Amino acid sequence: MGEQTTVVFVDEELADLIPEFLENRRRDVETITRLVQEGNHEELTRLGHTMKGTGGGYGFAEISEIGRGIEEASVRGDRKAITTLCERLAAYLAAVTVQVRGQV
Repeated sequence: MGEQTTVVFVDEELADLIPEFLENRRRDVETITRLVQEGNHEELTRLGHTMKGTGGGYGFAEISEIGRGIEEASVRGDRKAITTLCERLAAYLAAVTVQVRGQV
């Protein structure tokens, strides 16, 4: 069985912003890992909230969903759930490809 790819369709006016947005989320994976190790739930809650709010705006509903989960798990202090969600984010970022609407 091969690796699965997730295709996300974005509007043309957002296309130039997407590479930086995704790179920032890749950095978030590292940040989340560090914050879990530090036990910094306040910052994890903030980061999850930010991801929840921005993901959908760029067309990445999955990132918003993961962010929501991180925010909620951080409030509960559930480090295991945060780690699982961070792994989910990393896998998603590795599998996602972007297609600009109207282009082939």
